[in-house]
Amino acid sequence: MASGIFALLDDIAALMDDVVVMTKVSTKKTAGILGDDLAVNAEKATGFVSSRELPVLWSITKGSALNKVIILPIAFLLSAFVPWAITLALILGGIYLAFEGVEKIYEFFIPHKEVKVKPDIDLDLPKEELLLLEKKKIKSAIFTDFILSVEIVIIALGTVLDRSLTFQIIIVSIVCIIATVGVYGIVALLVRMDDFGYRLIKISNGNSFVKFIGNFLVRALPIIIRSLAVIGTIALILVAGGIFVHNIEFIHHLVEDINLPSIIIEFIIGLIVGLIALILFKFGKYIFKKIKG
Repeated sequence: MASGIFALLDDIAALMDDVVVMTKVSTKKTAGILGDDLAVNAEKATGFVSSRELPVLWSITKGSALNKVIILPIAFLLSAFVPWAITLALILGGIYLAFEGVEKIYEFFIPHKEVKVKPDIDLDLPKEELLLLEKKKIKSAIFTDFILSVEIVIIALGTVLDRSLTFQIIIVSIVCIIATVGVYGIVALLVRMDDFGYRLIKISNGNSFVKFIGNFLVRALPIIIRSLAVIGTIALILVAGGIFVHNIEFIHHLVEDINLPSIIIEFIIGLIVGLIALILFKFGKYIFKKIKG
């Protein structure tokens, strides 16, 4: 009896150890999207009156959790009954990630002429209009999160496709919880960072060090958000390249004898696929305009 209990505990310990290892692998694979998710949501959660930032962020967080509740069962059903669909979705998601990363680089050097920078919500508007604009911005953030959540789930699931369905559910669910709590927790800290800085400046009372910290926090916020956007862009291309190298046999055999670090190979592959996708997108858009106009 005792030996059976110890054997069971040993199996549970082994399972938990396996879960921890695979969670680390899955989280690492989704790190690029999490970085992009963090940058996007930090940007979308700013521009509100200070007292509304956290309530808005909480609404977006609840929408993000609901997104994952919708996506997860569909992904697990596909994994159980149509496993090849996960690999296909993984590759298509990789193409989208590569395209998104390269498009951001393209737009940095060649910005859209017709796009105007949208100002933050005008705080002088009536309360009803402010709430309406707030709801629109929340819906936009939740929709963006849905797209990113699909990518997170598919990539995380792609790392455990050869495991049992129960194991897949555990790993992917943990990754989704980390993605939601971690990303939005950090965003909450970021959007309040400047307010905390202003508070330090007010209470400094001639203390130059406290005032310096306050000014630093206020000035650092936009720099951090821009830095996250850059890091997220690079990570998107890296994640996409890794998907192609590990899931497309032709590309895997093509690069396996190249004497370069894998991170550089994956970045180059992601960059090439993203560039091809961007060219095809621009060409298709041009043809559509010609046909329409």
